[in-house]
Amino acid sequence: MDKLTMTNWSRPKSTAKRPLLGITILLVEDSRYCSEALRLLSIRSGARLRRADCLKAARRHLRIYRPDVAVVDLGLPDGSGVEVIKDIMRDAMGATAIIATSGDTGGQAREDALAAGASFFMEKPISDLACFQQTILGALPDDMKPKGFIPRLAGSCVVPDSQAMKDDLDHINDLMGECVKKKDNELLSYAAQFLCSLGRDANSKRILQSSEKLKRFSKDKGFSGDAVRHEFQIIQSVVDSRLAQDLQVY
Repeated sequence: MDKLTMTNWSRPKSTAKRPLLGITILLVEDSRYCSEALRLLSIRSGARLRRADCLKAARRHLRIYRPDVAVVDLGLPDGSGVEVIKDIMRDAMGATAIIATSGDTGGQAREDALAAGASFFMEKPISDLACFQQTILGALPDDMKPKGFIPRLAGSCVVPDSQAMKDDLDHINDLMGECVKKKDNELLSYAAQFLCSLGRDANSKRILQSSEKLKRFSKDKGFSGDAVRHEFQIIQSVVDSRLAQDLQVY
C-alpha cells in the first residue's frame, strides 16, 4: 500500500502570515513541553503537526504516512533519533525534509545527524516563530516554498502551558525512580539528556546544573541513589517555583 502523503490532495496556498499552510510536520519528541511549543508554532504558521514520542512510534507512523518535514529529537527513550533519520533516508519513496534537534549540543550527535541526512540542526529551546518558519522553509524543496515570501528577521515567541512542564517533571520522577531501583546507568544518562532539554526550554540554569550532575553520575557504575534523589528534589523545587510564577522568566 502506498504511503499517504500530502500530494494526494490539493495543497492549500500559503500566505504571508501562514507560510507553512498545507505542510505536514512529523515531530519525533519525548518532551511534552517542547512538543507543545512546536504545536503552537505550527498552528501559527498554518502547518499540520503529528507527534511520535519514541523511536518505535515514529517508525509506526512512517510505515503509513510520508510527512513533508520530520523534526527529530536526537535523544529518545528507546534509542537515538539518528536511527529515525536513517530510516527516512533509506525509504525509496522518501521525499521528506529532515531537521534534527536537541537540547544537549555537546558530543557527536549533531554531526551524526547531519551525516545521516538531516538538512538542518535546531538547538533547543525552539520558541521563536520567525526562526521556526525560516528553518522549516529552508529545508523544503523550492516548489513547496511560498512565492514572494519575505522572511522576518525576528518573530514572537510562544510559551507552552505550565501543565506541559509538570508532565515532563512527572516523567523525570518516574525515570529517576527506575534508575535508582535498577542502578541503570543508561537510563540515568537518558534522564540527564531529557533534563538538559527541559532546562534549556524552561531557561533554568539550576535544572541544567542538575542535568550535568546526573550525566556525571551515569558514568559511575556505583552511583548513589541518595544523590540522585537529592538532585530531583532540587529540580522539583525549581519547577514548582517556576509554575508558581506562571512560567515567567526568572
